[in-house]
Amino acid sequence: MFQSAVEFNIVSFSAAISACENCEKWQEALQLFGVMAWLKMESNVMTCNAMISTCDTGGKWEEALQLFHGMAQSKMEFDSISFVAVIGACDRGGKWEQAWHLFNTMQQCSVESNAVVSNTVMSACEK
Repeated sequence: MFQSAVEFNIVSFSAAISACENCEKWQEALQLFGVMAWLKMESNVMTCNAMISTCDTGGKWEEALQLFHGMAQSKMEFDSISFVAVIGACDRGGKWEQAWHLFNTMQQCSVESNAVVSNTVMSACEK
């Protein structure tokens, strides 16, 4: 009988969540994120960033923001990808004030900004 060689770990879940983003399947990504919790797997910044990006692609800025705040509550360290993903979600949702607030938070967290973050914030604020 064929036995699956797939190992369930943080990398495989992050890859699957990213694949859901590429297919615009944010609900399936959210289910995978829930399975991780059910398996008692702790998410990391890579998984959370993938999930936030998936919410952004799906137009779910509130869910992206909720995940971002969950990262803060669990004392997870943010990176520039975390901020560009959540700021992008706020941009897509027309929430320029929230995007600007997150940009200021990024500076307070000493996360180095880059051209992608700056462009995303500018895009949000011009709307």
